[in-house]
Amino acid sequence: MPFEFGGGWIEVVAGPMFSGKSEELIRRVTRAMIARQPVQVFKPLIDDRYDAVAVASHAGRTLRAEAVADPEDLRVRIDPVTRVVAIDEAQFFGDGLVELVVELADRGRRVIVAGLDLDFRGVPFGPMPALLAEAEIVEKLTAICRCGKAATRTQRLIGGHPAHEDDPVILVGAAEAYEPRCRACHVVLRGARSTPLFTQAAAGT
Repeated sequence: MPFEFGGGWIEVVAGPMFSGKSEELIRRVTRAMIARQPVQVFKPLIDDRYDAVAVASHAGRTLRAEAVADPEDLRVRIDPVTRVVAIDEAQFFGDGLVELVVELADRGRRVIVAGLDLDFRGVPFGPMPALLAEAEIVEKLTAICRCGKAATRTQRLIGGHPAHEDDPVILVGAAEAYEPRCRACHVVLRGARSTPLFTQAAAGT
């Protein structure tokens, strides 16, 4: 980082799935730890895809983390000596996360947040829009679409087919349910559903 901000600050790493968000969070936290800065890392309790007590990248890198249920659970776990707070998969937390992150930065902490900026429908996801607006530093990453272009969106697949706009927004999964897509290749089914979701999943069609 070429300069520092007065007091604390907020860094947001955003992008679609498979763009390296968790990898970048791990990199930044590792540098802070090398600098002997007191660090705490948090992740949502709901996200246990790779490890229940670690931030894990799709590439296989891990970093020990505390799994928390919500922003208030996170708040009570912060040690007074902590100078760097890292939060992965921030989109899974409610809007209360924004207030907490701003409060931490106002109190002199460096806060590193990683998360999906858009949900599977291409709609701004949870607290991420407000976090992006509040941040001093924003890095938007891209993945690689199946067509070879830069992917900025996350495609949800049910039985190999695009998900419907009325499907639940939160569905924890990895390569079996999601893939990165560019704007042109991203598809969301709209209108009346022709086949119930549970039938598609069971039939694998």
